[in-house]
Amino acid sequence: MTLKSPIRISRVKYARETESRIIEALQQDGRKVFAPQDLAKLFDLHREDWSLLAGVTLDQFILYLETNFGFRKVILSGPTHQKSFTRYLGQNPSPLEVASSLRASAYLCHASAVLVHGLTEQLPKVLYVNYEQSVKPRPTGALTQESMDRAFRGRQRESTFAFLYEDYTLILLSGKNTKRLEVQTKRLPEGGKVDVTSLERTLIDIAVRPNYAGGVHQVLDAYRAAKPLLSVGKLLSTLKQLDYIYPYHQAIGFYLERAGYPEKQWSRLHQLGAEFNFYLTHGMKEMDFDARWRLFHPKGL
Repeated sequence: MTLKSPIRISRVKYARETESRIIEALQQDGRKVFAPQDLAKLFDLHREDWSLLAGVTLDQFILYLETNFGFRKVILSGPTHQKSFTRYLGQNPSPLEVASSLRASAYLCHASAVLVHGLTEQLPKVLYVNYEQSVKPRPTGALTQESMDRAFRGRQRESTFAFLYEDYTLILLSGKNTKRLEVQTKRLPEGGKVDVTSLERTLIDIAVRPNYAGGVHQVLDAYRAAKPLLSVGKLLSTLKQLDYIYPYHQAIGFYLERAGYPEKQWSRLHQLGAEFNFYLTHGMKEMDFDARWRLFHPKGL
């Protein structure tokens, strides 16, 4: 690589060695998207073994990355709030990695996780990232049919905490605190790495919030695509740990049956019982009722 930077960050005799060591450090890190504090950590950690000049500043190092390695600075902001994030992008990062960089402990979820796990071939233009809330006490009070009917009569609330990146909308969700249950790190085919919900956690999440996956038809398609990969035992264990008040096992069992899973798999959800009539999604106008799962669902699904 021909050195182009007008910023001299090392002695001339060490210039190519410095460049090689920076390339190696970036490759080992594995990311293509960096917050300013990420680059600051790399800079502080490696400045000695990179043989940097004593007076080189972080700003000069970033300029070096922009000039020599094609890094570019973007400001992620949105129309509904005043919050913004500065990010530095390496060569051709995936929009998924840009989305997952919104918060250090955030992770891809819902439609974004469906894509990462290969359950759809469509790249959605709206990407979802979960940033968990602090621990809150579990709601008290008994669940009743009347309260459930009232809750599912209206539309499900949707986050408007959106950030724009190129022609993508990145939605930062404030999910319940799960201590990052079933969150894993995966490398993307185009390079870079992201934290994302596991396959089983993803299928639960999109059953709970189908509007964050494109709707119930897209959720059903994802369940079909997951058939060779899904562990129902792991799904049940994860669902139990998530400890939802509403009986989402009825919706999940319905999806498994409609997606063509063997009865020995979906029957494990059925064995959990059905005390109430439940709803596949919010705000349905025309509904059918599935007696096995005691579940209202959109007509024709």
